[in-house]
Amino acid sequence: MLTDGRGVPLGVETSGANTHDVKLLQATFDSLPVKRPQPTRRKNQHVCLDKGYDSQGVRKFLRRRHYRPHVKSRGQEEAERKANPRFKARRWVVERTHSWINRFRRLLVRWEKKADNYLALLHLAFTWSTLSAAGVLG
Repeated sequence: MLTDGRGVPLGVETSGANTHDVKLLQATFDSLPVKRPQPTRRKNQHVCLDKGYDSQGVRKFLRRRHYRPHVKSRGQEEAERKANPRFKARRWVVERTHSWINRFRRLLVRWEKKADNYLALLHLAFTWSTLSAAGVLG
């Protein structure tokens, strides 16, 4: 799942539980339904990823798509927060969104045999979390 800075889901790709996230990175970026604005020198577009994505292949892929990758481990974020009190950690946004999606018990364990049915339920959960983040649902 790919989210924006507020935790609103932007793209999703489904696969088996034994598939590493790095293998789904390109498919997830290809699933973005809205064309993103063109990045400029003054307004870069950033991607925050965890240590599992720390490889040269991922960094090259993101640079080809004109994203600025931020790949940090949890220890690095804690050290920067202690050194700079104004430092904002960015990973919690994605973790919070995952927690919201896990509230849908039907999605926590995949019972659907067809991938399209599971994807439809994911989109329903994403709609709920988007409206919740926008303050529409309260």
